[in-house]
Amino acid sequence: MTQLRVLIVDDEPLARARLDRQLAVIDSCVVVGEAANTEAALMQVQNLDPDLVLLDIEMPGSSGLELAQQLSARDCPPAVIFCTAHDEFALPAFATSAVGYLLKPINLEQLRQAVAKVQRLSKPQQRRLEEQESEKSHGRSRIKAVSRRGVELLEVDTIRCLIADSKYVVAHHLSGETILDESLKELESEFGERFVRVHRGALVAVDFIIGLRRDGGNYRVELDGVPEAPLVSRRMLPSVKALITEIC
Repeated sequence: MTQLRVLIVDDEPLARARLDRQLAVIDSCVVVGEAANTEAALMQVQNLDPDLVLLDIEMPGSSGLELAQQLSARDCPPAVIFCTAHDEFALPAFATSAVGYLLKPINLEQLRQAVAKVQRLSKPQQRRLEEQESEKSHGRSRIKAVSRRGVELLEVDTIRCLIADSKYVVAHHLSGETILDESLKELESEFGERFVRVHRGALVAVDFIIGLRRDGGNYRVELDGVPEAPLVSRRMLPSVKALITEIC
């Protein structure tokens, strides 16, 4: 198995030393460098081209979140696992496409699992290239999502509806509910052939519509596999009825 080249970024020498010791017992990793701040880390990334960056968030100068955003904009960015003492940055951290979010003191087994996730996500680069080509014409088959377990890849085929909720979108799928850090407009633009808008705050999967049901003076769309029945707006109701007549 090819080893992951790891860069450790933390302003605390003891924290860097602890991570270095833990990585030494994970066969799939080799530490190629360390940095005490984001400026030095960026230079190390450019010089060493690591596969994985273990990144603290609060450091002198620019934060780890700012560095992660810069890294995610690169053509071939390294994977990022945040290692921090603060739990309040989880959502903005995953918005940078981080693979993991670990709280200090870092547990070896949790670190091992996060590293394994990096390997699964980055393993065959050729497959990723093939997926990217497919996405250009058909849209993604999986969407990156945030949960208490960290970042996950949610299969689009399992999603039955997408509901706007404050700043986020909640995907209702066969295994429950998951927060997506993408707008409903962006999702509709990409998946417009598979999801139809029934309300300004709701998209439903066309292939899994069962029918309409009355709810007082309103209508709701019933979907196969999930209890959620999104409300249909009065403006959208005629087109939704026509669609259901066509497919049901």
